[in-house]
Amino acid sequence: MTSLQERLFAMQEKQYAAFQAKLTPGVPMESFIGIRVPVLRKFAKEFTKEAECEEFLHQLPHQYYDENMLHGLLISEVKDYEECIRLTDRFLPFVDNWAVCDIMSPKVFAKHKEELLAKIKTWSKSSHVYTCRFGIEILMSHYLDKDFKAEYLEIPASARSEEYYVKMMVAWFFATALAKQWDRAIPYIEQNRLAPWTHNKTIQKAIESYRITPEQKEYLRALKVFVKPNEQSQIYLNSAMARKRVTK
Repeated sequence: MTSLQERLFAMQEKQYAAFQAKLTPGVPMESFIGIRVPVLRKFAKEFTKEAECEEFLHQLPHQYYDENMLHGLLISEVKDYEECIRLTDRFLPFVDNWAVCDIMSPKVFAKHKEELLAKIKTWSKSSHVYTCRFGIEILMSHYLDKDFKAEYLEIPASARSEEYYVKMMVAWFFATALAKQWDRAIPYIEQNRLAPWTHNKTIQKAIESYRITPEQKEYLRALKVFVKPNEQSQIYLNSAMARKRVTK
């Protein structure tokens, strides 16, 4: 056991490890140490000041889930943009679950929107599940407010992965886009631009959002996609008919 691993195990909560394992299917139970995220965040901020930090960031793959979580948190603290991109690109192929993917939120990205967009497009086209998910998540985090352009919606819309964690991220993205950029995002639902499962999941998540008005929620309910049992074809509600239903 390394000296860092000894320090991580000192923060262990075995019951929490079991809880994390249930939320992260596909990751072996023995990979979880069991460190609560706020505790690990605090440790990461202190660890960035230590010489061992740089060495750790070059030691891949890691043995434990919690080490990967720490790695993601450390990348998020890197202040140099080029170094942050380099470390991110090196780490992403080793990310094997949604939690590690979603913990990464580099602060420096907010200051480099123009060059970051090119990386997002590359990540989002990746065949690696969590690289693709990460690209779409970063787009959602940084480009749906003042830096928004309607063309950015094409990036997640073009993701046609059958992987659950990619489809969920696309749905999350469009539900957020509906909350923040309704006029630009709603045509993707009205025109059935998303795959059927993702289409319906987007509507579900949007309806659950407090940022969507009651009128918008009612309209979205009328735009759900229906699939006939034992048939390949999907029956889509005509958006004009849906509109009539809402306004009656």
